[in-house]
Amino acid sequence: MHGTPKGLVFALYYPILAAIGVPANFIVIVIMSRGKCGLSRCITYYLVSMAVTDLLVLITAVILNRIVGIYFPFSFLSITPVCSFSFVLIYWIRDCSVWVTVVFTFDRFVAICCRKLKTKYCTERTAAVVIGMVCGVSCVKNAFWYFIYEPAYTISNISWFCNIKLIFYTSPAWAAFDWIHRLSTPCLPFVLILLFNTLTVRNILIAIRTRRRLQVRSTIEHQSDPEMESRRKSIILLFCISGILILLWLLFFITFLYVRIANVSYFSGSNYSESNFILEESGFMLQLLSSCINPFIYAGTQSKFRDELRNGVTYPVTLIFNILKKAT
Repeated sequence: MHGTPKGLVFALYYPILAAIGVPANFIVIVIMSRGKCGLSRCITYYLVSMAVTDLLVLITAVILNRIVGIYFPFSFLSITPVCSFSFVLIYWIRDCSVWVTVVFTFDRFVAICCRKLKTKYCTERTAAVVIGMVCGVSCVKNAFWYFIYEPAYTISNISWFCNIKLIFYTSPAWAAFDWIHRLSTPCLPFVLILLFNTLTVRNILIAIRTRRRLQVRSTIEHQSDPEMESRRKSIILLFCISGILILLWLLFFITFLYVRIANVSYFSGSNYSESNFILEESGFMLQLLSSCINPFIYAGTQSKFRDELRNGVTYPVTLIFNILKKAT
């Protein structure tokens, strides 16, 4: 498996992704949970839930599926029932990760564009309920994936690995399920994110023009505008998160369209030279990369997050230095 250049790329890519993404998301969970980044509790709920789902995606899809599948192909996780269940878990958590981003985008749209609804909707309780509903619906929707797979091999009465059943490509019911699944993730999230972001930007631009006209007539023309600065930081964070999500999921969606329109099958998982495999696996690689990007977005756009991160790094060093100083 590792003998071909492509196989070597996959064998190296996923461990590196896990080594970076798992600790990065864990650090985000710890820092955001402390509530010292200057963000509202409502926003914090969404960002922590995004970090938790991204962390679970890396554990299930990258470590337990990709890494174990590459380095330990005949482990317990490769037995067909376990393999089928793991795919359900992967799709469920992946959908949760995407849709939490969508509801976060909607929350920011309400906060900026719907002042009357903001006080009722943008609360901790609403955030918790919405996140719970998203995860619950995603769980029900993805449970059907368990029945799509069949054993690739049977050795000593033990069925190994998961192959997609042929009926999945020929049955109208399964074809409808596949379309619904792919359209609900990621096509519909793409549309909703673009819609909410467009409306949010439109509202912000109108507000900026209005405030500038007022400033021209006042004596505070050259003073800073805290509200506009807050909106600017919020929109930068929102656009970075949602924009990168769309960019990294785009090839995954193109692969689905190619499979259904060209009437070909998803890859067999054994031939690294097949163009179908290269296309789909590249889509998976980019899609999984999206699960470790957000921590770097926070570090790049949120100064208080950087301060908390810096404090977390320097605290153990300072503590050890003070202990040594007292000991001497």
